[in-house]
Amino acid sequence: MPAILTITLNPTVDIAITADHVAPERKLRCSRPDTDPGGGGINVSRAISALGGHSTAFVALGGPTGDKVMHLLAEQGIGLSPFPAPGETRQSLTVTDASTGEQYRFVMPGPEWSKRDVTKVLDRIGRAAPEGGIVVLSGSQPPGVPADFPARLATRIARTQARFFLDTSGKALHALLSSGAKPADVLRMDDLEAEELAGHPLPSRTDSADFAESLVNRGIAHAVIVARGADGNVLATAAGRWVAQAFPDEVISKVGAGDSFVAAFSLARTRGLPQPEALRWGAAAAAAAVMTEATDLCELHTVKRLLRSTTLTEI
Repeated sequence: MPAILTITLNPTVDIAITADHVAPERKLRCSRPDTDPGGGGINVSRAISALGGHSTAFVALGGPTGDKVMHLLAEQGIGLSPFPAPGETRQSLTVTDASTGEQYRFVMPGPEWSKRDVTKVLDRIGRAAPEGGIVVLSGSQPPGVPADFPARLATRIARTQARFFLDTSGKALHALLSSGAKPADVLRMDDLEAEELAGHPLPSRTDSADFAESLVNRGIAHAVIVARGADGNVLATAAGRWVAQAFPDEVISKVGAGDSFVAAFSLARTRGLPQPEALRWGAAAAAAAVMTEATDLCELHTVKRLLRSTTLTEI
């Protein structure tokens, strides 16, 4: 089975707590914290492990918090390829208000990177890319990393035999449009990111499919996925357009749904499933993730159960 390498430049120690009621200017008595290693690529690796697969997490780590991330990954049996970060690894905090169910997410910026750091990490990732496998870049970029980093990495990965799966947003997503980089094999974004990139609303599945197909035709990626939340996940390639929709029993927390999708989609592709079927697996994994608490991700038995009712339709 082809190997999967996930990339996390801005990892975090995710701390999740619950308070009876969140209000200003008062001491909030909280539950004991749940602690997990976090960051897009790490979460993808964690979800791959939960689904019975294996990956290696390439993670930039620094300081005592970086040591904590390393320890947490080892506890979960996830292979690690560490890269020295230019500063202390960040922490993030999720607070759930028990009285309303609302979540408050406090995300720190991470250490500042220099041009030299960026050059080094591009070289290291290029050498670590598994031949014939998949490289997944997911999550935010730390301060100092240029917006064109995903585009530069796509060109670097193209020199190997690995496939490049990209889940990004904001300035990095916009930079892809004008970079002239080699196309990613798969580009994923959510509906709000797609609308912001398109410059206009995408109210229907067909609108999302049209926009995704336009990016494929422009050579931005060979396959483009737009996650429309409860309305399903749209995939466009040169061969066709599909939407997969899964139906969670209830929504507890949306944290980790996108990373669970990327994990299941990537793992399905390494197992030889065609992209539309991989889309179904991704949709089921995302739905399973929203049924779990805080920083928890998808669970295999739930994914398999939801997969039986997950629909796949051509657009």
